[in-house]
Amino acid sequence: MKLSGLQLLSTVHSSGQHRVRLIQQELPEPAADEVVVQIQATPLNPSDMGLLWGAADLGALRAQPHLTEAPVGAAALQALAGRVDQDMPVGNEGAGLVVAAGSGPQAQALLGQTVAALGGGMYAQYRLLKANQCIALPAGSTAAQGASLFVNPLTALGFVETMKHEGHKALIHTAAASNLGQMLLKICQADGIALVNIVRKPEQAQLLRDLGAQHVCDRSQADFAQQLTDAIAATGATLAFDATGGGTLASEILSCMEAALLRGAGAYSRYGTNTHKQVYLYGNLQLGDTVIRRSFGMSWGVGGWLVFPYLERLDPSIQQGLRQRVLREMHSTFASHYSHTISLSDVLKPEVIAAYNAKATGDKYLVDPSLG
Repeated sequence: MKLSGLQLLSTVHSSGQHRVRLIQQELPEPAADEVVVQIQATPLNPSDMGLLWGAADLGALRAQPHLTEAPVGAAALQALAGRVDQDMPVGNEGAGLVVAAGSGPQAQALLGQTVAALGGGMYAQYRLLKANQCIALPAGSTAAQGASLFVNPLTALGFVETMKHEGHKALIHTAAASNLGQMLLKICQADGIALVNIVRKPEQAQLLRDLGAQHVCDRSQADFAQQLTDAIAATGATLAFDATGGGTLASEILSCMEAALLRGAGAYSRYGTNTHKQVYLYGNLQLGDTVIRRSFGMSWGVGGWLVFPYLERLDPSIQQGLRQRVLREMHSTFASHYSHTISLSDVLKPEVIAAYNAKATGDKYLVDPSLG
């Protein structure tokens, strides 16, 4: 039996238009090691938004049935040359019901089960996947509960693995009141790891303190630099993960690391302290240049960090252990909370685009392709 359903595609055209549209797709029969999943829940993560709308001018959206478009500037179009005129399926992860399976034993074992999956193209009513891309959810679990079991949980665990492997003893995290930030806080509490949380609003700081966070620094406060320096001095944190990407925050963190280290330094050195300070940029919540104002000596680094390329470098036994931990703690540490559930067609509505593109803390969207 062949299945057909709607799928969402994002395309940057050489004409300078970025179009997101719904198309009807027909799925082939699954091969022996494949399954067909009826997608029932898939999150709208920041990484999905980057592929969904990229550098489009969302202030100039034009909508029509099953298609919404916006212009892309010449400079952005050049930067996106690698994806121009290519239809890109959107949606990194999701969950749903296995409605068809190939003849292989691994595929047959999943038939009729609700599974979580990581395979891209999840903004669709049906998705053909390898059986080994799917994880059967515990009995009684819903698709919504399993929709976000990969990107955020494995990112948070990846931060901790990076800390261990690079020899740091504590962490700093920005956008700390997000779903991901709350997961990281719970991991660090359970594992006895000191964590410095950076937020941008007093209510976000209170949310984390209510969850038991010990070190919370509010960037909206006049004494933010003093708060951060004190927290770093108390924890010894020399590794930070920054979700904002653009602006001066990475530079501010490095400066506060150096100031905290200087409190315990002996003789003066014009090259700064010898302790290496590292900030990894893992998101782009703030578009624009990353500005580095060098006031922190010579032992420092700023680099990019992506969860799945990092995990691929780990020993397979460690990777498996991380995934098993996520499954064991899916209803506690790694539970995600959604403020809105929308349909595939809602993803194309200008008023909904404006809302989810605001990336407000606590305003997390779940897409249910079966709606509408």
